[in-house]
Amino acid sequence: MPVTWTLDDIPDQTGRTAVVTGASSGLGLIATEQLAARGATVIMAVRDPAKGERVRAGIAGDLAVRRLDLADLDSVREFAAELRAEGRQVDLLLNNAGIGTAGNDPSAQGYEPVFATNHLGHFALTGLLLDLFRPDRDPRVVTVGSDFYRLLRSGPDLDNLTGAPASNPLVPYIRSKQANVLFGAELDRRLRRTGSPVRSFLAHPGTARTPMQTTAESVAQWAVSRTLGLLLARSPLRGTIPLLYAATSPTAETGVFLGPSMRKWDSRVHARPLTALGNDQALAERLWQASEAATGVRYLSRTPAQAVPDRR
Repeated sequence: MPVTWTLDDIPDQTGRTAVVTGASSGLGLIATEQLAARGATVIMAVRDPAKGERVRAGIAGDLAVRRLDLADLDSVREFAAELRAEGRQVDLLLNNAGIGTAGNDPSAQGYEPVFATNHLGHFALTGLLLDLFRPDRDPRVVTVGSDFYRLLRSGPDLDNLTGAPASNPLVPYIRSKQANVLFGAELDRRLRRTGSPVRSFLAHPGTARTPMQTTAESVAQWAVSRTLGLLLARSPLRGTIPLLYAATSPTAETGVFLGPSMRKWDSRVHARPLTALGNDQALAERLWQASEAATGVRYLSRTPAQAVPDRR
């Protein structure tokens, strides 16, 4: 059943520490503002610290700006090491940052840039921060996906993470969003299998008017983005509702995709089942192994013989 839930329903966040990637614009900025307004300490993980500081000056609350370039795994490690050196503990990780296009230049480690930013960086970040989560403060990881993951039946090409240039520039983005869904679902299974108190949620904003919609590499891509925007796009504020529901609501569920309906005037949060691809545990296992190999970050080793308790 859809849930009627607004930003006014965000519980008190006093005493909680949240890491928000992509916190200086779009959905990440709104999430930062809302969490800080409810008392959370928010670590703004941003690629451009100068921009982050300018934005932070306009937000009331306890905020800290830290540099994080998700396309560079060295930057991800430096970010995690800095939080550790500061003695930070974490209660919420909002894996929000993402790009739609990035040209043909590879990431710092040689991977397809959209996949590297949207998935590999967040995979590594989650693993490097996992032992900083406080077990008694409702610890959560929220990975932001896109319903576009449903548009392709086949999953990411895990045998070629360097990525040849795609004829359709939307394909790398869709593949990265498939990886987000597979990762979030597999993270949930592995956390439950180990008895961890950390929970993994999947959420998406629907089609929201964010800076990502202003970038296009071709006239065709611009036309598609423009058409979808006119027909389906909701405001960034409303697009952030499912993300913050996943991040804070006591009634949010794991194992589903939390987001709005296709009707842009409908602000309710819908918990949709994952598609067959999103529930493909064999593909998720392959993705996990490929991500560990690509990033060098290994965590939550799988033990198939262990049962997975259901604690949704």
